[in-house]
Amino acid sequence: MAVSSTSGRRLGPICGLLVLLFCLWLAPAALAQAGAAAQAEAPEAGAAVEVDGRVLFHVRGIEAYPAPQRADNIRRKIEALAADAAFRPGTLSTRPNADVTEIIGDSRVVMAVTEADAAAEDVPQGLLARVYADRINRAIVEHRRGRTPQELVASMVRAGVAVAVATIAFGAVLWLLDRGEALVQRAFDQRVAVLTTASRRMRRVAHLWRSLRGVLSVARWVAVVVLLFFLAEYVLSQFPWTRGAGRRLAQAVAEPLSSFADGFVAAIPNLLLLALIFFVTRFGLSLARLYFEAIEDGSITVGRFEQEWAGPTYNLVRGAVVAMALVIAYPLIPGSDTDAFKGLSILAGVMLSLGSSAAVANVVAGYMILYRRAFRVGDRVRIGEVLGDVTDVRLMVTHVRTVKNEEVTIPNSSILGSEVTNYSLPAREGRLILHTEIGIGYDAPWRLVEALLIEAARRTPGVLLDPPPFVLQKQLGDFAVIYEINGYSDEAKFMARVYTDLHRNILDQFNEHGLQIMTPAYEGDPEQPKVVAKDRWFAP
Repeated sequence: MAVSSTSGRRLGPICGLLVLLFCLWLAPAALAQAGAAAQAEAPEAGAAVEVDGRVLFHVRGIEAYPAPQRADNIRRKIEALAADAAFRPGTLSTRPNADVTEIIGDSRVVMAVTEADAAAEDVPQGLLARVYADRINRAIVEHRRGRTPQELVASMVRAGVAVAVATIAFGAVLWLLDRGEALVQRAFDQRVAVLTTASRRMRRVAHLWRSLRGVLSVARWVAVVVLLFFLAEYVLSQFPWTRGAGRRLAQAVAEPLSSFADGFVAAIPNLLLLALIFFVTRFGLSLARLYFEAIEDGSITVGRFEQEWAGPTYNLVRGAVVAMALVIAYPLIPGSDTDAFKGLSILAGVMLSLGSSAAVANVVAGYMILYRRAFRVGDRVRIGEVLGDVTDVRLMVTHVRTVKNEEVTIPNSSILGSEVTNYSLPAREGRLILHTEIGIGYDAPWRLVEALLIEAARRTPGVLLDPPPFVLQKQLGDFAVIYEINGYSDEAKFMARVYTDLHRNILDQFNEHGLQIMTPAYEGDPEQPKVVAKDRWFAP
């Protein structure tokens, strides 16, 4: 695998400059509009009088004259005084007038300090007016100085240097990331060289390589965004027309980060308790797992507790412990008391209750099947119409492999509501009885028939001699006596083979002694008995 081309990534600085120019064009209007909207939402808190991005003071308004409108009018008058070359900043003065104190400049009223302004600042009205006049004087001086040719040239130089430094930083970051990717690529190629194409290890290494490339790509974009942000904030703050936009841009990022940091610090005690609950729960589950594993492998015996119950019981204990830990930890989770978190919890509960009724029923049925010991893995069972060997018992379904090698998946709730015949359980103790019926005419001595059936069973592999086989006369039919041969066996998985051998031996025994089998139907005695002659027993 060759190293991917990095020529496209070297366009990062150019793209960064284009993005910066777009921010310089769009940010002032957008951020100023956002600031005005934020002030309009809460007029009772006052509106800021801002000149060239610097907040001088806050003023209050009334319903007929809102604070944002009042602050904008004051700003316009301050900027008009600053633009008037004949005005000298030091000539600002204050003058009481009725219940307000006016600030006068060049015989023009710049603003009037009201009782509401003084009450909000908790200072006398006259003193507050003199403080506002002093700030207006400094703002006018800064406004004029920031627009002088020398200051504008210096701002442009600082902005140019910042762009150059950011471009170099872009290139350095991209170069470092490209070098890191090249080193990882070289290590990957060396690793792949010793692996086969179909190797699982090769697939894991390829997956790891894709993950590393994704991480490097994310790191590249994060670095570009961070550098662009700091560059835009610095360049915008160099010019008086965009200084306010730069300040708001910084606040737009700093305020959420500050809120997150404050929330994180406030949540540290709860996070420590959550960590303690996590480690205590994990340690307790580790001890429980070791205990039940010891029961499962026979190292520990607990009364009549079966070894195969160890795994399911551990799952129940683990679920109960985790549920208890979640109940304890829920109030400590940050944001758990918010309406959004509560709504999400209610939605999850409703979805779980509506969509998991069948799943819960199958899980409960699975545990009932396990604990009532209806069958275990490897048993030959009949569940409804399905006959086969149990290959896996899960919480929701049971897998059965039929005698025709078919894999059947049966929901546990269906098993709980149906009949289950287990052939392996009695076979393990030699108590499984295999039986078959046969009809013989009334002219055949029943003692001879029973002796032939018992001899056929004794010759059958898989039929135990102790206890011995026995015969039952099931029915005295219209034309034949129905005999049933029964034999004990311990081979549940080979029932079909044992039945086949038993039927063959019965045919041989009755052919050998010339007795005619009347099943399945009888219409009349034939001229010749329906038996196979001895010389034809082994015909090809």
